[in-house]
Amino acid sequence: MKVEKLVEIIGSDFYTGVPDSQLKALCNYLMAEYGTDPKHHIIAANEGNCVALAAGYHLATGRVPVVYMQNSGEGNIINPVASLLNDKVYAVPCIFIIGWRGEPSIYDEPQHIYQGEITLKLLEDLDIAYFIISKETAEDELDRKMTEFRKILKEGRQVAFVIRKGALSYDGIVEYKNNNMMSREEIIRHIVKASGKDPIISTTGKASRELFEIREANGQEHKYDFLTVGSMGHASSIALGVALNKTATRVWCIDGDGAVLMHMGAMAVTGACKPKNLIHVVINNEAHETVGGMPTVAGKIDICRIAEACGYNRAVRAESFSDFDNELESAKNENELRMIEVKCSIGSRNELGRPTTAALENKENFMYYLNSLK
Repeated sequence: MKVEKLVEIIGSDFYTGVPDSQLKALCNYLMAEYGTDPKHHIIAANEGNCVALAAGYHLATGRVPVVYMQNSGEGNIINPVASLLNDKVYAVPCIFIIGWRGEPSIYDEPQHIYQGEITLKLLEDLDIAYFIISKETAEDELDRKMTEFRKILKEGRQVAFVIRKGALSYDGIVEYKNNNMMSREEIIRHIVKASGKDPIISTTGKASRELFEIREANGQEHKYDFLTVGSMGHASSIALGVALNKTATRVWCIDGDGAVLMHMGAMAVTGACKPKNLIHVVINNEAHETVGGMPTVAGKIDICRIAEACGYNRAVRAESFSDFDNELESAKNENELRMIEVKCSIGSRNELGRPTTAALENKENFMYYLNSLK
């Protein structure tokens, strides 16, 4: 189905969401149509943020908002849906468009398997009526379903369109780029060289995939790395938990701007705990690149100043490899909580693979290695 037809049938003029590769057609359409005009389209920090924005839009206009997300984001919406939107509370109507990763019987990555199994059950538990859109869904069928949904929305309840893989298409071309010169893979290669045998916790998406392939190319073991294949935004908290319990070991976190934004409160907790052995590297390409390249707001804020305000001893930005290498060496030689923000280009190798070890195997090898450290 053409995404333009879905948008026409829904009939809303306000969308907010967190990008998803399964919804790339919708994301690209919204960027082409609205860009990031906050009157019509906001790329939010996390899915709960989206729900609250949607509620504010409805309160101000009386109209029905649309929230788009990957099904992994259902966990982030449970509280605001149950305690804000629900018809037993404020009765705020909302339309969800949800990319169905890990659909049963459809192969997907391990972090999506269980989430895929419970996607529809979570919607049922939240009393959200849903309709599944596949490649075979006809426009008139969707139109009839939307007519039914409008009655539900008038009651102050919520509905959802669950999007199967390949169900939506868009012929327009949207290019995502920035003016930064350093590639993420090369940045990670420099971190691997500097970190030696120190443990690394890497964020979800292409960063972990690139770290895995760098180790392979170097002939190194993977026991040094914990690849956070899911739970976007939580890698730095995992790293904090490790650092606080391995105080004689330097711990590195490879993070991304979208992940930092998703749960920025983690920086405040890290700064308050102030582990002297943690080096937090934020690779900032101002984009949700792993799921298509849509922009984040990280190009409009100062992550380093936020980190300093949260209690990090030192937070610096590197825009060249010479600056970055200097900061890596400095961080290794100082016993204090550090953040290094690295400005990064958008893009990756077309042939970039995925980890060939199972998530549980990664965890066990990493724990065994940590157990050998002080």
